[in-house]
Amino acid sequence: MSSWRRPLVTALFGPTGVGKTAVALELADLLRERGEDPVAVSCDSLQVYRGLGRLTGAVTDAERARLEHRLVGVVPVEESFSIREYMPMAHAEIDAALEAGRRPIVLGGTGLYLRAALAELSLNKVEPGEESELWSADTRRPTAILALTMEREELYRRIDARVDAIVAAGAEEEVRAAAETAGRTARKALGFRELLDGDIEGMKRRSRNYARRQMTWLRKLPDVVTLDVTRRTPLQTAQDIVPTLAAREAP
Repeated sequence: MSSWRRPLVTALFGPTGVGKTAVALELADLLRERGEDPVAVSCDSLQVYRGLGRLTGAVTDAERARLEHRLVGVVPVEESFSIREYMPMAHAEIDAALEAGRRPIVLGGTGLYLRAALAELSLNKVEPGEESELWSADTRRPTAILALTMEREELYRRIDARVDAIVAAGAEEEVRAAAETAGRTARKALGFRELLDGDIEGMKRRSRNYARRQMTWLRKLPDVVTLDVTRRTPLQTAQDIVPTLAAREAP
C-alpha cells in the first residue's frame, strides 16, 4: 500500500485534444510505483455510449489495459442519458474505489459532469442572476482538481489532427451505422451531425469552438491547480502532478 495515508480523489479536467488520457495513463503508472491502485472514472457525457467509441475518442483496449476505466461505453446508443442518471453512477464508482483502497481519477472534459461526479448537485435550474452551485468549492470527498491547459494555437493544431485521426479510424462508418437507432442525446456527440454530412472541416471548427468554451469553464473552477502542458510530454506532466498530490495528502 502507498505511504500516503489519505489519498485524494484526483480529477483531471481540460479541453478536448489537450491529452488528458495520456497524462492519466502516465500518472497511473507512477502511482502504481508508489503502491497505489488507481482507477479512472469518466466524466465525459458522450463516452458513456456504447457504439460511438471512435467518434468520442474513448479509451482503446490497450489504454484500458494500462488503466481501468469506468463509465465508458456503458449506455446503449439508442437510450437517452443525462446528468440525473450519471451522478449516482459516478458517486457509486468513486465510493467503491475509495472503500477498496483505490485512487479514483475522475477524467474528462464535460464540465457539469465533472461537478456532478465530485459534488452533490441539486440539479435544479438556476434563475438568471443567481450564483450557480456549479462553482461551489464543496465536494463530497477530499479532492484535488487538476486543469490541463495549452497555448491556443497548439491546442487547435492538435484538435485538427485528432479529428483527422478519428476519421481515419472509421468514425464516419461508425456514425452511419448508429444513425438509425441513436437516441436524441447520443446524436449530440461532437461531430455526429457533421460526419453524417461528410463535413470534416465543420467537425474541426465545432471542436475548436467547444475547446474554447471548456477553457472558459475551467477558469471558473474553484481551488484548481492549473498545469500548462504546452511542449511537455504526458510523463513530464504526470511527474509534476505526483508531488502536488503528495503535498495535499500530507498529514
